[in-house]
Amino acid sequence: MSDPTAADTGWTWYRPMRARSADERARSSTELELLFDLCFVIAVAQAAAAFEHEVTSGRIGHGVLGYAMVFFAIWWAWMNFTWFASAYDTDDVFYRLLTLVQIGGALIMAAGAARALDDSDFVLVAMGYVVMRLAMVAQWLRAAYSDRERRTSSLRYAAGIFLIQIGWVIVAFGVIPDLPVAFVVLAVGELAIPPWAERTAPTTWHPRHIAERFGLFTLIVLGETVAAAAAAMRAALDTDVSFGDVASLSIGGLVTVFAMWWLYFAFDSPSRLTSLAASLRWGYGHYALFASAAAVGAGLSVNIAEATGHVEIGRTAVAAAYTIPVAVYLTALALLRRGSKPSGVLDTMWVLALLGLLAATFADDPVLITGLVTAALVAGVVTYIQRNPAR
Repeated sequence: MSDPTAADTGWTWYRPMRARSADERARSSTELELLFDLCFVIAVAQAAAAFEHEVTSGRIGHGVLGYAMVFFAIWWAWMNFTWFASAYDTDDVFYRLLTLVQIGGALIMAAGAARALDDSDFVLVAMGYVVMRLAMVAQWLRAAYSDRERRTSSLRYAAGIFLIQIGWVIVAFGVIPDLPVAFVVLAVGELAIPPWAERTAPTTWHPRHIAERFGLFTLIVLGETVAAAAAAMRAALDTDVSFGDVASLSIGGLVTVFAMWWLYFAFDSPSRLTSLAASLRWGYGHYALFASAAAVGAGLSVNIAEATGHVEIGRTAVAAAYTIPVAVYLTALALLRRGSKPSGVLDTMWVLALLGLLAATFADDPVLITGLVTAALVAGVVTYIQRNPAR
């Protein structure tokens, strides 16, 4: 039986996990969701740092593949919790404990990120991922028990997630030798679960809550990018690198991150989440957006390392380590923001910006030029929005 005193303070031992209303007013992120994000960004930071090490060591292809796989695990576990919480956040003790278990899994995954990218040893990453996903199975079983209307959907989620986790464990311990192929098969299986489960009775995710959650995680990832770059710059200043070189990288990096933030929040996100298909496109598209945003910090650190002579790759590759993640971010953002009535003016501005980033890759100061290109795109977008508010 619930404790009335505890309920008055905002929590209780157990509440039936019934679906929340998709039209609920003042639906905002909770303190637990914010803690979840902050702990998850530790895994993001570790993956980005390991990626930077691979690039500076000259193992670019190996680093890109490992980073893509590790980041998929981070992003997918985060996204699944976010969508579930939007529909079934009861905030009772059992819900909190299962969420804390997922945070523990994220920290295990963070601990294994460097080993996964350096040595292709994905055991720790897989174990942390499975811990998070099995906690989600328990949450979906709770939802199935309480929400009769969506019981079939919840059971499909629970069964699908559980079966895929068996595959991840098998792959992690090397039973299947071809890791990239096995990863693709299992990742496709993970991505197929929501459309399959939601087909019977869609969950009551909240558009504004979902948009806010993705926006907050974008902010945290961009903040981590700035923090990583600041650490690299501080290390560079301890060497004989000129202040002018560091200042150019600092200004270019900050302007780029500021522009990435401005462009992300320049449009109304909830208005695009009008259906299950639209919400899935939105969520799935954020894989490229989140991964590239974190990689921008790694790319900036690579450019700073090049200034101190601590890289084993050519000048163009160093520049590309920064310009390509920014280009991927802008491309993903353009596709996510594209409405039912595309604007030729906006599309043209975006294409010109991407061409500018391509040119920056071969310039003498790619980071500063990238900052100028993205700032110019912000100016163009802001001007267009002011003149066409209805669009």
